[in-house]
Amino acid sequence: MQPFTTLTGIAAPLDRSNVDTDAIIPKQFLRKIERTGFGKHLFHEWRYTDFAGTKENPDFILNKEPFRKAPILLARDNFGCGSSREHAPWALYDFGFRCIIAPSFADIFYNNCIKNGILLVRLLPEQVDELFAVAAFGASGLIGVDIDKQVVCAASNKFHFEIDAFNKECLIKGIDQIGWSLQYAADITAFETRLNTEKPWVA
Repeated sequence: MQPFTTLTGIAAPLDRSNVDTDAIIPKQFLRKIERTGFGKHLFHEWRYTDFAGTKENPDFILNKEPFRKAPILLARDNFGCGSSREHAPWALYDFGFRCIIAPSFADIFYNNCIKNGILLVRLLPEQVDELFAVAAFGASGLIGVDIDKQVVCAASNKFHFEIDAFNKECLIKGIDQIGWSLQYAADITAFETRLNTEKPWVA
C-alpha cells in the first residue's frame, strides 16, 4: 500500500449515519480473496438502480461531478458498523479513498482500514459539520490532511485529530503489521540462528 503523509483533495460528503459494511460492499461481491477489483462494487446498492450495476443512480454523491474521484470521504456517526469483513476497506481503497473523516467509526472497521492504508480521522460532530459545508463547494472546497502534524485543514479551519503512534508509523511508511515486523527480518534471523546454537532443544 502507498505511504500516507499529506493529502489535499475533494471530499465526497456522504450524509448518512450508521453506514454498515453490507452497504459499503454487498455480500454478493465477496467471492474473491484478492484485495483488488472491489472498487467498482463500492456502495453498489446506492450507486446503481439495477442489480447488474449498469444504471447509475444520479442522486448518489459518488455519481456526481466532481466527487467521482474524491480521495477523501466525509461521513457521519458509526461509519463501518456491521460485520467485520475486510472487503469493505479493500473496496474503499480500490475506489480511490485514502482518508475517511467522521465523528465515530466501528472499532473493527477502523483497525481494518488502518491495516489497508486508509487513514480514519475522528473529529467532533460540529467540526465534521464544518467540513461538510466546505465540501459542498466541490472542486473549490478542498480539504487537506497532514498525518505528521495530525491536522485537517479546510478554508480557514484547522482541526487536530488523535492517532495511535504505531498506526501513524505504519501509515506513513505504507506498511501493515506484517510489513512492520519484516523491517526486523535480519534481527529475527540472527536471533533464530543464535537460539539454534545456544538452545538446540528448543528448535
